[in-house]
Amino acid sequence: MTNTELAILGLVVEAPRHGYEIEQLIEGRGMRSWTEVGFSSIYYILGKLERRGWLRSHREPAAGRGPQRKVYTALPAGLKAWTEGTLKLLADPGGPRPFLLGLAGLPGLPAGEALAALRGYRRGLLARRDEVETAWQSGGQLPYFLEGMFEYSFNLLQTEIEWLDRYIPRLESQVDE
Repeated sequence: MTNTELAILGLVVEAPRHGYEIEQLIEGRGMRSWTEVGFSSIYYILGKLERRGWLRSHREPAAGRGPQRKVYTALPAGLKAWTEGTLKLLADPGGPRPFLLGLAGLPGLPAGEALAALRGYRRGLLARRDEVETAWQSGGQLPYFLEGMFEYSFNLLQTEIEWLDRYIPRLESQVDE
């Protein structure tokens, strides 16, 4: 199961939902930065999870006017798959990230370009950290799991920024730009 499938399945495990509601939750919880799920793929993934026997769908009238909505409910097999997948993620620190592969390639890169790329990466981290902090602070009283997600994300980003603040000057001292 992909991380995107696990994220969408998890939202349906929380409560029966229709596709647009899932989109709103992904956006509202700031999940876009780590789920890599586009709006158009939500319905594709829901269909895929239903074909696997993990979800069941039924039609409900829309609130107010409009077409009926297809609401998805997790089945026992879906709950089991989600539980196993989520526990595996919580227990496994994961393998090396692509960034580490980039660091391994530093000796073969022109020094100035490598430093510019690392500075750009740092700027991107700062922007992401600020987005997470804004979403975290604007959330009011958050459920414990969202509070944990925002705190974890913020601290990871902050730690990586601090590491870059130490590493970039060391790299600069090793090479001539």
